[in-house]
Amino acid sequence: MYYPHNPALWDEEHEIFRQTFRRFLEEEVEPNVDRWIEIGGPEPEFWLKAGEVGILGVDIPEEYGGPGGDFMYRMVIAEELGYSPAGASMGPALIGDGCSEILYRNGTEEQRRKWLPAMVKGEARAGLAITEPASGSDVASMRTTAVRKGDEWVVNGSKTYISNAKDAKFFMVGCKTDPAAGAQGISVIIVEADRGGFQLGRDLNKMGNHASNTAEIFFDNVHVPAGNLMGVEGKGMGILLGGVNMDRITWPLIGHAAATRAFHETVEFVKNRNSFGQPVFEFQNTRFKLAEIKTELAVGRAFLDEIIRNYRANGKLDMELCAMAKLWVCEMEGRIIDQCVQFHGGAGYMDEYNVSRLYTGARLHRIFAGTSEIMRLIISRTI
Repeated sequence: MYYPHNPALWDEEHEIFRQTFRRFLEEEVEPNVDRWIEIGGPEPEFWLKAGEVGILGVDIPEEYGGPGGDFMYRMVIAEELGYSPAGASMGPALIGDGCSEILYRNGTEEQRRKWLPAMVKGEARAGLAITEPASGSDVASMRTTAVRKGDEWVVNGSKTYISNAKDAKFFMVGCKTDPAAGAQGISVIIVEADRGGFQLGRDLNKMGNHASNTAEIFFDNVHVPAGNLMGVEGKGMGILLGGVNMDRITWPLIGHAAATRAFHETVEFVKNRNSFGQPVFEFQNTRFKLAEIKTELAVGRAFLDEIIRNYRANGKLDMELCAMAKLWVCEMEGRIIDQCVQFHGGAGYMDEYNVSRLYTGARLHRIFAGTSEIMRLIISRTI
């Protein structure tokens, strides 16, 4: 089974990449994901292999070691990863490669040349450190601070729910450099994981996505060079939200593909599972519910396609449309996969069936990159 995307939206190069990435998932990811679930994520060798194949840093220019693609390549990754049986277990691990795009767009020339070639090769992983124990979607309320002392920044604070924290060579950390200035006092500073005072905290046990590690990180008087500041001091909110906005189209694409996968597997299951002397598919309730799911998937696909067309025409993502997609598609995904689990009966509760992993993986999508409630807030401000 393959994700039924609209080929008219993509160039030939995107379709070639789609085949490459799909083959990589089938050969290198899906056979290994159960082992990665047990150990909490892929081994370092996996990322080197991903770099060799060319699926990391897909939108990084050639001068920094990348292939020079556009954000459309990341949307291809989202679709194919969401539809893959492995996607529900390691989605954040692969999507975390988007840190390279954030660094390219906002980093200094020195930062780009230091980190991007290694990130494209799979030699260096990065973490985006925004969420704190007392603040999630409310980015402006973060408490981690960075104080300028001479030619250094001194960072103090903590972050939580950080994807790929165990693998990261460095973190792009949201900090208050002027606590009195609110959102205008936030900056982003690169903190390497081998700096004195940096501490990797405990692994966090999650409901799903077990092949992608998540952890706490702590900063206790961590000294970093002044040159580790990304962009302009006090303009970090734009950097962080710029990356989040890309997440807010990435996760609906993943969610739609995951819901589509659940639908396809459920159709196959109910056609081959008998109850009261006939296939479950033959009951009117089953057929009607599946008809509703198919319709919702078609509506969601049409909306996502419109956002992609808009991006291709304007070269940028519309924040309101991305918020709408993040809200509606991810809520739709939850409804669909919940119904698919129900059609599987007891089998749907067993992790040996993909629909079980899709269910727990999907629950993150209404929280990650801004909760559904925050999406409603963003949309309501445009009314």
